Amino acid sequence: MQGPSSGPTTDYHRACTPGTGWTPDVSAPRGCAQRKRSANEFQLLWRGYMQPLKRNLLSAALASATLMLVNGVCVQTAQAQDTSGDAEELDTIEVVGIRRSIEESTDTKKESTSIIEAVSAEDIGKLPDTSIADSIARLPGLTAQRFGNRPQEINIRGFAGDFSTALLNGREQVSLGNNRGVEFDQYPSELTNQVVVYKTPDAGLIGQGLSGTVDLRTVRPLEYGKRAFAANLRGDMNEIDHDNDKPHGSRFSISYIDQFADNTVGLALGYARLNNPGQAHTFGGWGYDAGAIQGADIFDIEGKNTRDGLMGVLEFKPNDEFTSTLDVFYSKFDREETKRGFQFSLQSWTGAALNGRTNDGSGLAVRASYDNVNFGVIRNDFNAAYDDLFAIGWRNTLRLNDYWTISADISNSRAERNERILETYARTSGTSDTVVATYNSDGYFDFDFGLDYTNPSLFRLMDPGGWGGDRAQAGYLKDFTVKDNLTSLRFDLERTFDEGMFSSLEFGFNHTDRTKSRASDENTLCLTVGCTDNTGIPVPSQYITSSNLNFAGITFLGLDAQGLLNNVYILNPKNHPDISKKNWTVDEEVSTLYVQANINTELGSVPVRGNLGVQAVHVNQESRGFQSLPFGVPGDAVDGSTAYTDFLPSLNLSFELPADQFVRFGAARQMARPRMDDIRINSDVSFYNGTTDGSLPPEWRNFHWLRTGGNVELKPWLANAYDISYEKYFGGNKGYVSVAYFHKDLKTYIYNQLGTFDIRETALPSSLYPPTVVGPIGRFIRPANGEGGYVKGFEAAVSVPFDLIWEPLLGFGLQANYSDTKSSIKPLGPSFPDEPLPGLSKYVSNITLYYERFGFSIRGAQRHRSEFVGEVQGFGGDRTKTSFGAETVTDVQLGYTIQSGMLKNLGFLLQVNNLENEPFQTINNEGWPNTFSEYGRTYLFGVNYRF
Repeated sequence: MQGPSSGPTTDYHRACTPGTGWTPDVSAPRGCAQRKRSANEFQLLWRGYMQPLKRNLLSAALASATLMLVNGVCVQTAQAQDTSGDAEELDTIEVVGIRRSIEESTDTKKESTSIIEAVSAEDIGKLPDTSIADSIARLPGLTAQRFGNRPQEINIRGFAGDFSTALLNGREQVSLGNNRGVEFDQYPSELTNQVVVYKTPDAGLIGQGLSGTVDLRTVRPLEYGKRAFAANLRGDMNEIDHDNDKPHGSRFSISYIDQFADNTVGLALGYARLNNPGQAHTFGGWGYDAGAIQGADIFDIEGKNTRDGLMGVLEFKPNDEFTSTLDVFYSKFDREETKRGFQFSLQSWTGAALNGRTNDGSGLAVRASYDNVNFGVIRNDFNAAYDDLFAIGWRNTLRLNDYWTISADISNSRAERNERILETYARTSGTSDTVVATYNSDGYFDFDFGLDYTNPSLFRLMDPGGWGGDRAQAGYLKDFTVKDNLTSLRFDLERTFDEGMFSSLEFGFNHTDRTKSRASDENTLCLTVGCTDNTGIPVPSQYITSSNLNFAGITFLGLDAQGLLNNVYILNPKNHPDISKKNWTVDEEVSTLYVQANINTELGSVPVRGNLGVQAVHVNQESRGFQSLPFGVPGDAVDGSTAYTDFLPSLNLSFELPADQFVRFGAARQMARPRMDDIRINSDVSFYNGTTDGSLPPEWRNFHWLRTGGNVELKPWLANAYDISYEKYFGGNKGYVSVAYFHKDLKTYIYNQLGTFDIRETALPSSLYPPTVVGPIGRFIRPANGEGGYVKGFEAAVSVPFDLIWEPLLGFGLQANYSDTKSSIKPLGPSFPDEPLPGLSKYVSNITLYYERFGFSIRGAQRHRSEFVGEVQGFGGDRTKTSFGAETVTDVQLGYTIQSGMLKNLGFLLQVNNLENEPFQTINNEGWPNTFSEYGRTYLFGVNYRF
């Protein structure tokens, strides 16, 4: 089954030609319907466990599997030809389970004229993984970045999430983060029927990204063709134990599909609920002095994740000429976490003294002892995010005659996030300690303390030491709001042809109007008894909770942060340039015209399909925000705008060679519009004494003014992209091998530009200029458009059921892929130190082994990515880049489905996610640990039922 895509009625992937398995159908995506499989159900699903594989072993496995597969299939093909005359007509088996997912996905890839990847549901309401992001991250050339042990951001071919776009049933979707990257954990996997990732675009693909485009598709009830009901229930447990919250959760989903009024009305409904804990232990280092650690944050996190998702599809098809489809999607995702921890300094300026150390070969002090440690802070925080995401789309398609088809689509996607970060502090009161730091085999430090940090008499609620700058800060409260709203209107017209190399010609227009805003409201917390740096009170006993952390050697005092906020603290509003720059609005109007000729011809005896087209994209972008000024001068409200037009040509060709072989070629101009926080107009003007600041580059030391911020005049990232792939299919759509090469030549990219500005252009009164200032010219740092650089790489993949090689292995199978990606782009520009492109892991591999037969299913899946640079939420709530270590995540699934009798189609499932408890790590340039987070294994047990 496939959901709709974004265009008129000619099949997006393949023309409706005899022998393709596709037939003309105005209700289907681009006018083609996939061949139906008849009843008699046969469920298969297996997921086995395997040891981690090195990338060279995986490459060898891919090559070996390819050779074995070719030889085995050739033998079986010859046998089949010998016995073809004796063939009998047998009952058709409906394939479900993992084999259905593989075959549907393979068929979608095979029939496409573009270079794509796909993953399909194993059954109603059941993708192969419990998360959409998990399933997508197993595709060739794709990876996922984890947040709180949830795969959330998808990186395509070495680019961060902001370089791709997400569609829902062919319609562009908004995001809940600060920028454009979609958080895929917002979309329940139970409500998704198929995901298609377009690596090469065509002119009819509206809202396309530079790295790729991810289209999430829901079921089409009329195409499904029969009544169906499915329910899934899961219980889950995390192995990390906590004192306060039970580590148990649940998932539940229900799906219903039906047809009415003589199959002219179709209805699909789905509901999915997630209620599970989010647990972690985290370590964060405070940097190193000659290899000796200078302090650390140790936290115990207990969270609760609650998500409710709804999906509805209503189709009306009174005849073969007209189809109307209404899609509705809603997701509400609430996350709350209690974060208890201990922060301590081992720096000499606090009085701590290093009195012994043992180094390893890199110069890291793997064992170090410290005396006179007198700066320790107990942190008891509460963090929460409450998300709402809604999308609706209505599409109407009318076939005017045998040659002309028109369609209209109107849609809206909107989202809102309300986020709170509450911090409370209790500082040690005058007692010194001795500390021994020992680097452990897991990659972080254990600490041995002399004092008992569960003793409340050691602490006082107070400002830890000037943390509030110009005021006392016994705690801090940040409230953020992100709103994103996108309305789209689209019209398409198509003319088909009976003869010639072009099967049809498409024309279309799409207009989107998007507004995204971010607001920040921040307060320091003062004690009710006073609001000075030295004011402190003993820890109130009624707010003491237990916290027994068996991690990094620390056990510490736990407090009720929300109880303290409501009874011990008062709010003191904070105004600061750093806060002002978090308040901004960006408006975008994007108008797209396109024309596309769909190719269906022959080159000699070789069938050739594809498309040739161009998009003309006109963008008006506007931003409103604030310019912050120094010396207490109130900032200005500022606004600005710009407009630009880009032309995006594209060509896709698919050559169908004998023996189910395909060679595909794609060439296109690809675009990614700038990040929202890069085009915000906000700026911050500050004064510094450059002549005495030795940390600044020499060329900066004659300047005294600095301005940082966004650039509303930014143009998009643009690349000339070239792709070529070879694919060999076996058994129709049962298996394949493929190799692909891609090269993206960046014609423009966005980097941090250094330049000069005149302070007299701001609203700062000249009477406030310090007498030491040499002149009015200062430095600015802002994003700007640069030129040059490439991202290139190759990908290899194999998907093979082993019975194609040797029939007794029926039920066993393998899926594996490997990619190697390189980049010459310097994302910070020529004036700053070089760093990798965010999202780029040079080596990425995935392997899945499965067995599925007689109702039994076993599957083991492992994904690996090498080290990379990613973004996390940093100090102040903004996104900040950091380096992540390599990771390998393994999942295992066992299942059984009853095959006959009254309980037929009742299934049982046992799954273990993150089998090897893979940590989430960041490292510094020397490879020493910055952060380490462990989330534990998650065990799921569930039941499925469908009829």
